[in-house]
Amino acid sequence: MASLMLSPAKAADANRGAELAKRWCASCHVVDGGQKQASADVPPFSAIANRSDFSPEKLAFFLLDPHPKMPNFPLSRNEAGDIAAYIGSLRK
Repeated sequence: MASLMLSPAKAADANRGAELAKRWCASCHVVDGGQKQASADVPPFSAIANRSDFSPEKLAFFLLDPHPKMPNFPLSRNEAGDIAAYIGSLRK
């Protein structure tokens, strides 16, 4: 049973997550170093990645049931995992 719960995290594709983030998240968040502008009141993805409590799994679950300020994007579990993997790849 535990292996079934971990399989989406192992299959996460950070490259696909980057594409999804640029399409869906870049209007509010700075999603990569080449982006110059986004909303001032939301953290850039690099700041999210470098939080001391960051975990891709926790973020993926958050994305499936986002905070009320976030738009309601109908993400699949795989898409949420891919975006979380991309954000995790920005961790320094």
